[in-house]
Order: sequence, then structure tokens, then C-alpha cells
Amino acid sequence: MNRFILILLIAGMALGSLTVRAQNARLRAANKQFDNLSYVSAVRAYEEFLRADKKKEPAETREALTKLGYSYRKLQDTRNAERVYSELVKQYTDLDSEIYLYYAQSLAQNGKYRESQKMYSQYGEKQGQDLRGRRYTVSYMDISRFYQDSSSYRLYSLPINSRQADFSPMYYKGGIVFVSARDESGVVKRVFNWNQTPFLDMYFHPDTNQLRVPGSELKRGPSTAIVGGGTDAKGVTAEEAADASQPLTKAEIFSRTLNTKYHEGPMTFTRDQNTIVFTRNNTSKGKAGKSSDGVKKLKLYSSVNKGGKWVEIKEVPFNSNEYSVGHPAFAPDDSKMYFVSDMPGGYGGTDLYVVEYTKGQWGTPVNLGKEINTEGNEMFPFADENGNLYFSSDGHEGLGGLDVFYAELKDGIAYKGVQNAGAPINSEKDDFGFITDKYRTSGFFSSNRKKGVSDDDIYSFRRTCKQLNILVYDAKSGTPIESADVRIMRNGANQDLRITNVDGRAEICVEANTEYEFRAVKEGFALNSVRFSTLTQSAKPVLSVSIYLERTENTLVRGVVKTEVNQKPATGVKVTLRNEKDKSEQTVTTGPDGGYEFNMKPGAPYTLTAQKDRYATKKTQYSKVKKKSKVVTDSLGLYGVGDVYQLKNIYYDLNKFFIRADAAKELDHVLAILKEYPQMQIELRSHTDSRAPDTYNVRLSENRARAALDYLVQRGIEPKRLVARGYGESEIINGCVDGVNCSEDEHQQNRRTEFKILAVQ
Repeated sequence: MNRFILILLIAGMALGSLTVRAQNARLRAANKQFDNLSYVSAVRAYEEFLRADKKKEPAETREALTKLGYSYRKLQDTRNAERVYSELVKQYTDLDSEIYLYYAQSLAQNGKYRESQKMYSQYGEKQGQDLRGRRYTVSYMDISRFYQDSSSYRLYSLPINSRQADFSPMYYKGGIVFVSARDESGVVKRVFNWNQTPFLDMYFHPDTNQLRVPGSELKRGPSTAIVGGGTDAKGVTAEEAADASQPLTKAEIFSRTLNTKYHEGPMTFTRDQNTIVFTRNNTSKGKAGKSSDGVKKLKLYSSVNKGGKWVEIKEVPFNSNEYSVGHPAFAPDDSKMYFVSDMPGGYGGTDLYVVEYTKGQWGTPVNLGKEINTEGNEMFPFADENGNLYFSSDGHEGLGGLDVFYAELKDGIAYKGVQNAGAPINSEKDDFGFITDKYRTSGFFSSNRKKGVSDDDIYSFRRTCKQLNILVYDAKSGTPIESADVRIMRNGANQDLRITNVDGRAEICVEANTEYEFRAVKEGFALNSVRFSTLTQSAKPVLSVSIYLERTENTLVRGVVKTEVNQKPATGVKVTLRNEKDKSEQTVTTGPDGGYEFNMKPGAPYTLTAQKDRYATKKTQYSKVKKKSKVVTDSLGLYGVGDVYQLKNIYYDLNKFFIRADAAKELDHVLAILKEYPQMQIELRSHTDSRAPDTYNVRLSENRARAALDYLVQRGIEPKRLVARGYGESEIINGCVDGVNCSEDEHQQNRRTEFKILAVQ
């Protein structure tokens, strides 16, 4: 439950209608603990008040029960929360609608879905704004859909789990960094008032391979009550207590620089593992900061690794003292970062946001929208290698508490909606902090399900393969076709590419509740495809589907779309092949490998077009293709808005700004690009080395940029399409700043010109 400490931002309670004039001394004492967010102490005090004071005012009893239920809710004691909310609903008919929501959630977290369904129905009747009442009422009519793929998964508890909370793992250099509240060494033990547990720090285990083997499931001892009137809190046996004193398997403090006396984590890393962004309580110069309402909000901090040490710790620019930001997750290409916040303008308690990240500079955060965010809480995002988004939510329909969900993103949009990851990844308890590989074949997540050692624990999972054999045959002879490409497609978009073996077979592991299309491609044969669905389950351990290819005189057109800025495959690009004779078109959307394939009839001219939002449309035209041409291969390069290109060989002599002969050739390349894309607008960016004063260097670089602009204008480019800007020595690329001895060649590397794309069409 400790991860909710990281969401102090949702501590804004809908209890404003309750009186605060309690005259009873015990109730006053309980309310004081409640107002201080000391929920363990508040529970004891409210239980004592309800048990000891026989002559209580009805309003006092109602207030105590309402706040007691909320305290149990915050402590994730779902059994006692259910007990208290049940008593409230039985005694009072004019309760706030939130009481029915909290009761429904507690029932679901205890596996009582039918009873929960009734409470969700009542919640929906009492208010019309929050759609959770209606959604969950329908969802809990049949929960079998959450178990469709459950037999494919195997879960294992990890040896790094401690008696305190361990959660939110993140991949790092072959291991995982995770968050833990395990007891600190030393005489002084710091505890957090919320639940009397130690503060959170980041820990590291260096080898995930050691964690992928089955771990032992520690058994719990007899049930004992910790606080209050319930008997469902779990104790531990003496044997387990002895085990707890044993050293944990290779878990170590991640960084004594980043870990402080306050909460740290969760975290995320850039692809090169040299930059971390992590969550921490609001602090300034070692002191805790608070918002105007007296709550310590969460902030995100970044740090870079230099020489094996984390240095340059600084806040991200979109932090605030008045709301929280946390739970960061970089996209696989580091172009953006997802995070959680309760900033104004959201849809629920906490929402998911995305912010662009370019060369260490942050953009403006954008809410991911109502397709992702709900009236509840969305948190703990993670982007896999394909850029698909995983997160946890208690607002989308699930098995109870936080469930893990995923969304396939196309241009930042969850175009297929949000999917529940299903059991056993999800349970009736809280499941979150999910990380995995691109195929979701293995990974890690956190949960407070009953089999955990105590509180939140980290689990590993493996997904067994539901194998599908894709068999490709010659339609005339019936013989298997070797080395045929098998393109896996979903919703008209290319996904993975497999190649058939000598038996004409390609194998994949299929997912439940998914519709596939498989397209077979082979030189000398016409393309053919077949559809396959797992919406219905099959008991067979291995499935198969066949594709028959007809021989043809058509030409195979194939290639890869790449981004010009880094020559990496471009996903989500709409590629269209148009027959200019009969005006027919074939279209496909590229997948992670950027590949496309088409059949082209001979004897007609064709146009190949590649389109993607915020990229310049690329067109390639083919004249009539002769019958003997079997394959046409053409890779396409895309120029995107915001891309910055360093022009090769555009260097300047010291203190000069005229265009050298070697620079003219490179500018001719830019000229050709601008003529090919007549709507493109660019910024010419010139830089100097660090020698000479700053003001001089800025003026010199401006002159150099202007010289490049004039060169292009003189050759027919409209001036309104060009911007010239000098950056002086503000963006040195090789460390040759003031005071550093560098060679002439090293200084010349900084005397460079770049162009940045400002607009395309």
C-alpha cells in the first residue's frame, strides 16, 4: 500500500459535509490524527471511540464511521473497510455517493463481485457524472473475460522482497532498480506518519536472469488483528521472522546521492542509461516543502551519470508546489516521457500526461485524454520497446483495486482503446508497476495480493507460448515455399516480419482476444493473406493456418521507410502505391521495422507515397515496369518537424563567415531538399567555437547563418521559408568550452551550420 504514499495528491477527501465540531475528547483526538494523515493512529482512535463511548451523538457516530472507513481505505485494509462501509450503508440512507463507491471498491478488492455490482449500481443512481457506476455494473455481470489468457502465465515471487513494501521495478543495465521501504541500517529509524513504515528509497539488483527462476512463495502465519475490529490482517510465523533477518539476494542501495531522508521513486532511465528521472517529495535545500494546503507534494528530478556517479540533480520545469507530478516513464526512443499528475484540468484523481523531450529540453505537458484517463486514478506508466503504453488504473473496469492496462498507441492515440491485461497479472488487489519486453513474454510487476511476503511485493512473470504455425504453399504444386516473408498485421498496420523455413513454416505466439492478418510475400508469387482470430479459445496446444501463393508476372515492390535524421525505421507511416493507369491504390501502415510490400502489375506507371503527421510527404514515381523486373526495392526517407541536421563539411575559417567551396556543395544538398518539398520551412543555425567573447561569437554566428541563407535565396528559395539564427558558443558539441585546451580540428567541429525543420506539408 506504500505506493499510495506516493499519491498524497489524492488525499483530497470528499468529507466536507461532516461536522468538525465534535465535542467528545476521543473523537477530537481521532480527528487530529486523521487531519495529520496519520491513518494508523486514526484507526486506533476511532475504533476506541466507537467501542468505548456508549452515549454518542448520532452525528458523531456517523462522522467517526465515515472517517474510519476512509482511514482503512488509505491503509489498504480492504476487509475492515468493507466492514465499516457495510455498517454505514445499513444505518444511513442519506450518505454521500462516494460512500457507495468506496464500499463497491472494497467489496471488489475482497473478491465479492456480485455484491460490488449492486453497490456500483447504487452509486450510479445517486450521481450521473461518474461513469464508473454504470461501467462496473455491466462489467461485473460476467468477469470471465478477465481470465481468458490466464493459463498462459506463470508468476514467481522474488528473493529480493523484504518485510516492507517493495514495488515499481524498472530495467537498468541488466538488472532492475526498484522502490523499497525496507528498514534502514543505523540507530535512528525514520517512519512515515501515514502508515508507520520507513521512508522509501531506491534499491538495485544487478541481474534479472537470477530473478527469472521460480522463487519460493513464503507462507503466512495465522491471521491476527493489527488494529481495529477486523481479524484479516496477516501476521508472520517465527520461521518467517527469522528468514527476514537474512541478507537479501544482491539487493543494494541504488545511489546514496539520490536517496535522501525523504521518499524517492519510482524512476525511469533514458535508453543509454545515463540519465535518470525520479520521483521525490518536494524538497528545497534539504528541507521539505509544502503546498498552500500544507501537503508535501511530489516532484520529478533528473540527474546524469558521470564517472559512475549521479550528479547535476535538478527539478523538471513543470513541477509545482501546488500539485504533484511523479511516476515517470521514458518512451523507447527518449522522444517523450509519460508521468502522473493531479494538476488542474484532469479527468480524475490522478491522470497520465506526456511531455516531449528533445536533447535534454522539456516541452509542455499534455493530458493523454479521456480514452486513457478516467474519473479514478491512472498511474505507474511504462512504454515497451514498441512504444505501447502500460499503466495501472482503478477507473477502467478491472478485477478490483489497481489493475494493469495497456494501450497500443498510434501517433499518441490509443486507437484500439484500453485493454485489461487480465489475470493472473491482475487480481482483486492492487497490481501496478508493470514492465515487460516488446512481446510481453516476460517481465516484472508489483502487487499486494495475498501471496506476497508483506504489503507490496515484486513478482516476475513468464508467458507460455500459444503457438501458431503459419504454413506457406505453392498453390499449384502444393509444395512448401521456403524463405517467404510472413508479415503479421493488425488493423491494416504492419507488425512483425517472420521468414518461413525449409518446411514453409513460420511460428508465432498468439495472444488471446486478438484478430490477426498474415500476409505472405515471395518473389515471383502474388501476395496473399489470411485472417486468424483468437476471440474464441482452442484447447489445442499448437494451432496452424495455411496460405497458398499463385505464381505471377507481377513485380514485387518492397522497401523500408526511415527517418532522415537518424536513419531509423519509421513506424506508423501510411504507404500508398497508386497505379496511374487505372487509378487503383494499395495502402499499408508501417510497423516497427518500417517495412512495406506491394504487388505491382507491369505496363503501367506507379506513384509511391509515404505520409505521416508532422513529416514531409515523400513521393517516388515509377515509369512503366517491364515484365522481366521481378523486384523493385526503394527505401524512403522522411523529414520531420523539429529534426535538426548538421550539414557535413560546412565549416568556417577562424573569424570568417563567407561560404567556403566545400560548404557550397553541402548547401546544394539543402537546396535540393527545399526544392523537392516546396512547403518546407527551415531554420539555419550557425555556431562558433568558444574562442573570443560571447557577444562577438553571437554576432559572428549570425553573420554565418545569414551567409548560408543568402546562398539559398540567390538560388531561388523564397526568403519567407528561411530563418537565420546565430547561437554563438552556446551549444559546444565536444567539450571545448572556455578554459579547455583543444586542437584546431576540435575547435573547427564547433564552427558548424545546422538546419532545423520548422514546418512541412
